[in-house]
Amino acid sequence: MSHLFSRFSTRLRRLPRRHAPVAAPKPDLETLSRRIILPSMPVTDEEMARASYQDCGLKLARQEMWEELGRRIREADSTRAATPGGESGALLLAFGARSDVVAAAEDALHDGAAPAPDGIDALEAVGAEFAGDYAIALVVALAHVDLAWAWRGAPPRGDAAAAVAQAARHLARAADILDPHCGFAENAPSLAAAQCALMVGAQDRQEASIADHFEDLIDLDPASPRHMRALGVALLPERQGSYRLLELEARRTAARTGDIWGAGAYPWVYLDALALDHGALAMVDTAFFIDGLRDILRRSPDQHTANLLAAFCAVTLRGDPAEPEAARMARARLQGCLDWILRDHLHELHPLIWTQALRRPGASPLPSRRALISEGRQTALRAIAAQFADDIAGGDSIAFSPAGMYRLPSI
Repeated sequence: MSHLFSRFSTRLRRLPRRHAPVAAPKPDLETLSRRIILPSMPVTDEEMARASYQDCGLKLARQEMWEELGRRIREADSTRAATPGGESGALLLAFGARSDVVAAAEDALHDGAAPAPDGIDALEAVGAEFAGDYAIALVVALAHVDLAWAWRGAPPRGDAAAAVAQAARHLARAADILDPHCGFAENAPSLAAAQCALMVGAQDRQEASIADHFEDLIDLDPASPRHMRALGVALLPERQGSYRLLELEARRTAARTGDIWGAGAYPWVYLDALALDHGALAMVDTAFFIDGLRDILRRSPDQHTANLLAAFCAVTLRGDPAEPEAARMARARLQGCLDWILRDHLHELHPLIWTQALRRPGASPLPSRRALISEGRQTALRAIAAQFADDIAGGDSIAFSPAGMYRLPSI
């Protein structure tokens, strides 16, 4: 395919943009689909990999094959099995195994009723039967964590005080279940990640302690960006952290993982933190951040990562015109990375990643999958059209391939 593009096309010119993205013309979606030649993947390798792990965990739990489930979780931990996008295979297996219990509780709360205890009691019984197996303890503990968030999100009949008490009870029980185990001693990143998540939710958490535990977790599994992104969120001021500590830990993490990520850990730590709190821009070293983005895409040239970082620049970093000048300049520099990410790295569109960038984590209820895919596709096409408004307005098309992006002159 690439040789056809090189024969009949000319390399996309790096022309100065005549209009800011907000002022660029907005052709209808049908026109954009013709002008922007980019294969759209409604189901991606990342989704298929996640579903495979989750379905396996669900099947083993339904068949009460708990010993086999524990073995598979431990094996996934020991091999650092992960999806193409870096999601932990062990945690996905655990998610599938508890999903029936959690879904039933969420449905009850959505209907305004307290969940029946049967499901979580059954998991507790399994945990007692396999006492000493951290993998089964992980499933039971994370079921309690999920129930805690469900109570916080949808208290029955509006009884907020009771919901808070129930959430606290589930979180305390999860901590008790995991307390006899140590993620570092077990060589189990999934266990260490769960313990870090519980610390983040604790009322008496301390900045230094959180950072130290995440340092151990990241050292245990440095190839996974998931832990770095969770660290950034944990250190936000709204989580009782600070921008100062967020910046410090982003730099320290980059220094410790340079042999794997280059400077990539620096933007990984900031990625979700910036999505939740644009105030963190005030501390960002934009040159270091941009170097890190380039290192990430050199080491992870997959399309999941390319879409993730393109959507971050195009959608997540949309800002407030009234923000301070320093933050506005930092944002503009990071948004400028969209150009080379699109030109040099993107050749498939993963719509759900773009939809996710539009929504604050935890937002609900969500539309149908088809609606989410459509929303993500429209968002991506309009962002690309704004970035290359001159070429599209002039009647040209732009095409994406593994060899790079090309301009197709109008005939």
